[in-house]
Amino acid sequence: MRSTLKCVQDKLSSRWGFFLLTLVLFWIKTVVAYETKFTLGSTGSMQQFLLYLNPIPTALLLFGIAIYFRGKKSYWILLIVDFIQTTWLFANMVYYREFSDFLSLGIIKNSGSVANNLDKGIAGILRPTDFFVYLDVILLILLLIFKLVKIDYNPIKKRYAFIVTIASILLTAGNLGLAGKDRPQLLTRTFDNNYIVKYLGLNFYAGYNVYQTQKESATRKNATSKDMDEVLSYLNKNRAGSNIQYYGKAKGKNVFVLHLESFQQFMIDYKWDGQEVTPTINKYYHDQNTLSFDNFFHQVGQGKTSDAEMMLESSLYGLPSGSAMTTYGTQNTFQSAPAILDQKGYSTAAFHGDVGSFWNRNNTYKSFGYQYFFSEPYYDVKTNYKVGYGMKDKIFLKQSTKYIEQLPQPFYAKLITLTNHYPYDLDSANVSIKKTTTDDSTVDGYVQTSKYLDQSFEEFVSYLKKSGLYKDSMIVMYGDHYGISNNHKKAIAQLLGKKEVTSYDLTMFQKVPFMIHMDGLKGGINHTYGGEIDVLPTLLDLLGVKNTDTVQFGNDLLSKNRNQTVAFRNGDFVSPNFTKVGNTTYDTKTGKEIKTLTAEQQKTYDKELKHVTTSLSLSDSVITGDLLRFYTPSNFTKVNKSDYNYKKSKALETLKKAQKKEKTSLIEQHGGVSTEDLFKTDAPELK
Repeated sequence: MRSTLKCVQDKLSSRWGFFLLTLVLFWIKTVVAYETKFTLGSTGSMQQFLLYLNPIPTALLLFGIAIYFRGKKSYWILLIVDFIQTTWLFANMVYYREFSDFLSLGIIKNSGSVANNLDKGIAGILRPTDFFVYLDVILLILLLIFKLVKIDYNPIKKRYAFIVTIASILLTAGNLGLAGKDRPQLLTRTFDNNYIVKYLGLNFYAGYNVYQTQKESATRKNATSKDMDEVLSYLNKNRAGSNIQYYGKAKGKNVFVLHLESFQQFMIDYKWDGQEVTPTINKYYHDQNTLSFDNFFHQVGQGKTSDAEMMLESSLYGLPSGSAMTTYGTQNTFQSAPAILDQKGYSTAAFHGDVGSFWNRNNTYKSFGYQYFFSEPYYDVKTNYKVGYGMKDKIFLKQSTKYIEQLPQPFYAKLITLTNHYPYDLDSANVSIKKTTTDDSTVDGYVQTSKYLDQSFEEFVSYLKKSGLYKDSMIVMYGDHYGISNNHKKAIAQLLGKKEVTSYDLTMFQKVPFMIHMDGLKGGINHTYGGEIDVLPTLLDLLGVKNTDTVQFGNDLLSKNRNQTVAFRNGDFVSPNFTKVGNTTYDTKTGKEIKTLTAEQQKTYDKELKHVTTSLSLSDSVITGDLLRFYTPSNFTKVNKSDYNYKKSKALETLKKAQKKEKTSLIEQHGGVSTEDLFKTDAPELK
């Protein structure tokens, strides 16, 4: 036994022995992480083989750097490279658990816009087993510290180090070749990042993402006005007309857009603990004066809420990587709802109970053309008024009334709720329903914060009725993205009352509510398939604002000849005919997998897929190339960002002047008397 241990010790005390040990341990922990911490969906022997192979080529390349150095320096470099790669793996494990995606350069570069209150979120996401990835690093350090493995000072010939580098490059090329055979056009089409990691590895994904990001920067620099020709040609061919029955029905009305954070369609009419979770929202969903859409999907990517806002305001898709608002929101030109309506005589304002820098809103909103942005400095924010990512909804909405009442009418006001956000944490004084019992801590608090959101909405609507705004307003409600990611399959199955869920079920689970309510509006539940990209053209048509030459990739949901193919950011789609999830196609009506398409089905499928890939690609080119700087539609003036100042003292001064000039604000209609006291809330913090 001693001789065997001595032999192993001697082998590990050589440069090559320690190098191979480091490589093997890194490979083992990466494969274990792939299998236990991610849902990569490997099917078939080839995908499984590539999943096990792909950590080796890039790890060999990076670890190989150490071989070019001598003595202790070589060991230090090897351990540092191991630690960096391990930290990248660890960070992606944590990020993936909540967002079902991998970190990108765009997310990392703009981490400041989402960093506020993030510590609480990370603490809720972390699992003790996550830290196992550092065990090998610790082991290697201890082996050296206690001299169980001795440092080999003998140099390695440069040609051998070079052979390692060449071997890593050849392995990478082989990996790429095999991946290309199993998944053609893997790197040239818009695929989910899961595909890249599954086939090529987490390290390769990091390098490719950096390349993509730099390529996007170059794209903007090299873009010209001619690039708009293809965009305009496509939009003109695919633009659906308005619905004569509804066009202009809300002309001159105020618009309230209620951003229902993380709120999913399955919550509508959902019962738990013997009661409806969201009775008020349910009531409006079924109201005869509400247009409700039951096949409406969120279409966000990594930008999540910011992607939803980009689609809502501009009818442009989010990017395949990172957040368009954080990366391009400051510098780009947009043709967005606030600017369009401002130029039609509307006051425009956004309300957000957190810091203005979150998702770069304080800059992007200027590019969108928002006259006012009421963020945290405008509110009385005490410690117990906040939860998770900002102010509790009841307090936020109540305090927002002092600014709403000052806006000259008509106005466009977007209010971003926050309480129904991961980690769905709510103090006991505000809880009015029991948690669900799925034994998934991420999921079980969701009904509690959803109910709180519903109660907040009820209080807000009550205020609108008492103040007189209700009869003069169109109320728009939409869920921005999923609250429960597809990684929680067991819990989702329990919530839906199923034994298990398929990929089709999970796609349908990504529906979010979209409702438009107004007195006198002919409502009902509309079954058309659509998504967030379609909100802006729908609202503009209802308001009677002509937008036949604007750059919008969505179409009016009420149009009778609209394309009902809903594109998802990863290239999948859903339509009345098909639901595409990766390589699998389902019949949307039945939910059954279609093994082989008929010739007629294939023709329809190809047409819908082309619509998806083309619209995503062209939208990306508009954003990354900032193409709207080259094109201005008729009756629209480009936004001058310097016209807007969101500093509280300056903005309130501007608002006061506008209020006195227009004399159409709610407070003016009430003879200068504030309506704040009309907002009644049962928020325990205010008692």
